[in-house]
Amino acid sequence: MKILVTGANGYIGRHIVKYLLDHDHEVIAADLRYDNVDERAKRSHENIFSGDKDIYNKLGQPDVCIHLAWRDGFNHGSDAHIMDLPKHYEFLKNMIQGGLKRLDVMGTMHEVGYHEGAIDETTPCNPMSMYGIAKNALREMLLVLTKNSDCKLTWTRAYYILGDDEGNHSIFTKILEAAKEGKTTFPFNSGKNQYDFISVTELAKQISEVSIQDEVLGTINVCSGKPVALKDKVEEFIKERHLNISLDYGKFPDRPYDSPIVYGDVSKIQKILKK
Repeated sequence: MKILVTGANGYIGRHIVKYLLDHDHEVIAADLRYDNVDERAKRSHENIFSGDKDIYNKLGQPDVCIHLAWRDGFNHGSDAHIMDLPKHYEFLKNMIQGGLKRLDVMGTMHEVGYHEGAIDETTPCNPMSMYGIAKNALREMLLVLTKNSDCKLTWTRAYYILGDDEGNHSIFTKILEAAKEGKTTFPFNSGKNQYDFISVTELAKQISEVSIQDEVLGTINVCSGKPVALKDKVEEFIKERHLNISLDYGKFPDRPYDSPIVYGDVSKIQKILKK
């Protein structure tokens, strides 16, 4: 298949590009830079947010579009999430009207907002951050946009991502940076909240496998389905990395929109992976 990956140079995108290429797909990579993109991918120099109505043809008429491109993904309060929303909608609308038949868009559990327990595609969404609001709005726009079109839509909802930690802006990255600076303690919250963690390589596999099939559609959790306390996962990370640093618990309050326990229902992704 010919697959367009937007945000191909990003933390997740680079792993998806590699997975697809390793499984004999043709990949068109779209991003502002390509320093981390597998050399086997074809690099596009089209501006996906140009508003060009012919963008589908100019991007090589891909069979599938995996839309990952997103600014300030690790800054949940950034105004960019709201300001950029019309650009995402216009790009995807032009792709669909141009002839795109299969679209997969990266989502986030932050669309749901405060929730305790398992999340599935019927879980009500009440986002509590600009990031979650924008993602949820785009999801709802695309549901309307694709309802009467020939384009089949999947929305891959991710949770907490680990691995390649030098390449993101997570708590794990910050701990690595603190350790390199010679700090022996790291200010932390209670660490009691339980989250659904997944490695970035497994996440890339799951998103890729979702995108190349069209039988299981809708909102699909890409995750482990197993809640683990944040403090346990971070302590494990410190031990595995042999870092000379310890967590200083209680220095920060838990965020009000973070649930005591939240994880994804994996029934749909398991169905896809077992095909």
